[in-house]
Amino acid sequence: MDKFMENSQFYYVHDPMCSWCWAHRPQWDQFKKALESRNIPVEYVVGGLAPDSDKPMPEEQKETVSGYWRKIEALLGTPFNHDFWNSATPRRSTYPACRAVIAAKSQQAEEKMIHALQEAYYLRALNPSDVSTHELLAAELGLDVSKFSNELASNELEAEFNRQLRFAHSMPISGFPSMVLKHNDQWHSIVLDYKDYSGALAQVEEILS
Repeated sequence: MDKFMENSQFYYVHDPMCSWCWAHRPQWDQFKKALESRNIPVEYVVGGLAPDSDKPMPEEQKETVSGYWRKIEALLGTPFNHDFWNSATPRRSTYPACRAVIAAKSQQAEEKMIHALQEAYYLRALNPSDVSTHELLAAELGLDVSKFSNELASNELEAEFNRQLRFAHSMPISGFPSMVLKHNDQWHSIVLDYKDYSGALAQVEEILS
């Protein structure tokens, strides 16, 4: 077995409804390929930005979050469909989307669901807090929707979700997204650049050298 596979694990701590995670996705996609080409295993961990809630987002909070979108768009050119704020009833509740990611993982579609949720939220103006959206995306991804729906409501999934939340908050992170490398039982916080992943890759290679 490759020594990197034996002694290293890379963690990407994220939330599918985190707008900065969406902004980072182009660089992350390239960085992840570079890690995998070097036999460094990658694991996603959901961080859970906001707990379950059925309450519509207050106007002040809507303005704050939509302001993040405008800021990211101006800084990085990241696309957003701002119609979401008029066509949907936003809720500050990201736990349901996190659960959808975990449910998709059992059908080998974790990353596909992350991408589908981001695109549903930021480009299609669909509400990513709604289970109906999750089931629609599962169908579009070709998953077994009945299995997916049953797992969403299962005690086993809730236990795994809570495990990931605890694990995320035990790591040396300061927000989402965050990147952490565990190598030879040592934890390393990896620099995150929204425009160029090469610095992060250089840091990883230095740690592994």
